[in-house]
Amino acid sequence: MSRRPFAAVLAANTISIAGSSLTLIGVPWFVLVTTGSAARAGVVAFCATLPVVVAALVGGPVIDRIGRRRVSAVSDVICAVSVGAIPLLHRAGLLDFWMLCALMAVGGLVHTPGLTARYVLLPSLAEHAGTTVARAASLYDAVSRGARMIGAAVAGVLIAAFGAETVLLLDAATFAASALLISAFLRGVPAAEPQRTGEKPSFAAYRTDLAEGWRFLTRSRLLLGITLMVMVTNGLDQGWSSVLLPVHGREDLGGATTLGLMVSLFGGFALLGALLYGAWGERFPRRAVFAGAFLISGATRYVVAAVTDTPLPLAVTMALSGLAVGVLNPILTTVVSELVPEDMRSRASSVSMAGSELAMPMGGLAAGLQVDAFGVTSALLAFAAVYLLATLIPLVFPSWRGLDTKPSVSRTERPRSGSAPAASSPRPSAK
Repeated sequence: MSRRPFAAVLAANTISIAGSSLTLIGVPWFVLVTTGSAARAGVVAFCATLPVVVAALVGGPVIDRIGRRRVSAVSDVICAVSVGAIPLLHRAGLLDFWMLCALMAVGGLVHTPGLTARYVLLPSLAEHAGTTVARAASLYDAVSRGARMIGAAVAGVLIAAFGAETVLLLDAATFAASALLISAFLRGVPAAEPQRTGEKPSFAAYRTDLAEGWRFLTRSRLLLGITLMVMVTNGLDQGWSSVLLPVHGREDLGGATTLGLMVSLFGGFALLGALLYGAWGERFPRRAVFAGAFLISGATRYVVAAVTDTPLPLAVTMALSGLAVGVLNPILTTVVSELVPEDMRSRASSVSMAGSELAMPMGGLAAGLQVDAFGVTSALLAFAAVYLLATLIPLVFPSWRGLDTKPSVSRTERPRSGSAPAASSPRPSAK
């Protein structure tokens, strides 16, 4: 047993996600400062997230055939180039708006396969490290949340001191560092290398692999329901992070430093929530915890932001929301490890991630258009109403009781033909 591969993935995720938090704040701020248009910020968010859905939809079989280590490293390298090109082109006076959209689209296209490749390695790395999947998932999510907290705080300070361009250059450097860690420390881990199927690569084989992932999703009412619910909430959260919160921060909260503080508070308390769940969460029924966490972390942020123009109430709300949202991904990751066999995880994860991210492009675009047409307060309240309806779903439909049911299918055994296997669960967005 060795903990080095798991530690390397944690370190790579910490560096990469901290950098992505810089972009999460830096790009909307860059667009708002250079164009003054919330609608254009929404268009950039649309261009960045539409390829995410495409990549998640078709990337699963590619991840298995190329290898999870290679996909993760190459993804980070391309992201480094696409993010770093934005400030460099702008400083040279060559950056047109369409170029910004195209560069964000390239990053969105390759970023999701890299994240998926690392995510589906978790059960294997946990076994390699001699720990349980639930604890490994909690630590994985806690580290990710902590990285977002640090990245957001640093982003706010750097934007205020040096401008959004510096933040984007730093993000490019973090992607490069992540690629080096994955390339160096995951060599020799069987699950990270190309999965040999005995079939020659062909479009027919690829289509068959992709269809298997879809069947995994559609045969389970529970995980299909999770995918649809998270699809809605991820779309709303994309509007929150890419348009609504940056505009509210610029108009009412005092600027980028306060905005970074809000996102940092959310990430810090999400880190605490993930750690608490890792220590004691398995003692409680998953359905109750999942539903309660979504209710606390969802519509409340939007309502508080809509009714106050001072930082303190929203800061408290962001902290409580973060604490609640920290338990969500460990629950979903544990469900995945129980229901999806090892050789199906990449394909199933890609399909479920595509479904859960399907509304994200429209979320940012809709938020930008609503802010320009009706103002940020009306947009926040409209998003809050939809969010509340979505998070009531686990309390209404009986199929969600399956969250508390342990399956009989093992983690490495492929389900028998005719059974109702479940797809990999989607992951809530960082909000």
